[in-house]
Amino acid sequence: WTRSSGSAPNRKAADMQPLELLKTAKEQASELLGKPIESVSALDRDGDEGWVVRLEVLELERVPNTMDVLASYEINLSDDGELLGFHRARRYHRAAEDDGRE
Repeated sequence: WTRSSGSAPNRKAADMQPLELLKTAKEQASELLGKPIESVSALDRDGDEGWVVRLEVLELERVPNTMDVLASYEINLSDDGELLGFHRARRYHRAAEDDGRE
């Protein structure tokens, strides 16, 4: 993983690899929210502060399932996987088209 400037970030021995960060984010979000994680939709470096992981979460299960209500949550993690914060970024129906807006 490199920064946009092309230089690799300074890595500490305790830094987690991206797949480990994703697993940690999913576990913590599932435990905090008590809801199933549908997928990971983004993993971005948050400057020198850590990582932002965007997860898609099933909030309300409906029949038919195209009417399920999902939500995007942004999880902020330190380089060593410590939860720094999270918030719900948006809610939408499973069948809704993505219009590109956040």
